[in-house]
Amino acid sequence: MNFPELMPLLNWADESSLRILLVAFAAVVLALLVHGVGAMVVLRVTRSMPVTGMVARQCRGPAQLLLPLIALQAVWQGAPDGFPLIGGIRHANALLLLLALTWLGMRAARGVAMGIISLHPVDIEDNLQARRIHTQTRMLARTAMFVVLLAGLSLMLMTFPGARQFGASLLASAGVVGLVAGIAARPIFSNLIAGLQIALAQPIRLDDVLVVQGEWGRVEEITGTYVVLKIWDERRLVIPLQWFIENPFQNWTRKSASIIGTVFLWVDYRMPLAPLRAEAQRVCEASPEWDKRLCKLQVVEAGERSMQLRVLVTSANSGQNWDLRCKVREAMVDFMQREYPQHLPLMRAELGPETRSLPETSV
Repeated sequence: MNFPELMPLLNWADESSLRILLVAFAAVVLALLVHGVGAMVVLRVTRSMPVTGMVARQCRGPAQLLLPLIALQAVWQGAPDGFPLIGGIRHANALLLLLALTWLGMRAARGVAMGIISLHPVDIEDNLQARRIHTQTRMLARTAMFVVLLAGLSLMLMTFPGARQFGASLLASAGVVGLVAGIAARPIFSNLIAGLQIALAQPIRLDDVLVVQGEWGRVEEITGTYVVLKIWDERRLVIPLQWFIENPFQNWTRKSASIIGTVFLWVDYRMPLAPLRAEAQRVCEASPEWDKRLCKLQVVEAGERSMQLRVLVTSANSGQNWDLRCKVREAMVDFMQREYPQHLPLMRAELGPETRSLPETSV
């Protein structure tokens, strides 16, 4: 390397370069000072506003990086083109600035979602509206964060001249390549679209009670790609979002958490029904799980040897209804064993006159 090639590097030490570096340092210090004072004021002003306050708290970290980068970008843009490595410095600062803006956008979307969720707690008796808002807010926030991240990465990529040319060449021959890429990315985009459909139409919500492929459980988590169903025995069933759009399933809490449960019993035809109805009513009234809407005993089938009874009982939710059904079933069986054991289902056989008159045979 000869002396003329070393001159740009030696210019770092001249007076103009030192002045620009000092200005850059002062700009960073001033930006951090503005951020500290501004954050204190904004947090104090938004202390009584849940959504805005949550957004301010979530954006505090990204803003602490963003303001100095904006100040530095202004310094580098005002620096002369002869400043050593100014092109690379401007490009690197622009990349960091786009990264900080992407981070800020994602944290802002997250803050809005967290603020809205905090306004609607689910630890209340009637939480149907809260669960609806939680589900919709989480899904829309995840979608917004994905879009912001995708846009930020695209803008960062477009700052490279080579990437722009590569993109143009891809667009020129995007027929087969686009088809292959679309097929390969189908699961991602299908789950993204399914997430938007679930957020807007809400066939399922957080804490909904579902029956999926014969499994009973509650919706524990809804992510951007799958749903976690907590089964009653503590197992977890992980289901892709797209499955809920393409397949039928049972939602026991779609409109309301209240539910009607059934208890089936087989009894003899000679069993009186009035005492059983009175016992069923007594058990329901003594159970805290009964919501006082319905307690009804009916004969639903008359078989060849016995009749089937059905007891309908109601509760505020499916968990309480399961416990109530077990209580009613146990109480009814205990009542019949204690008061009417002779009327439990029996296997009878009557001997006709011809059979009774047959002589005994000796061996």
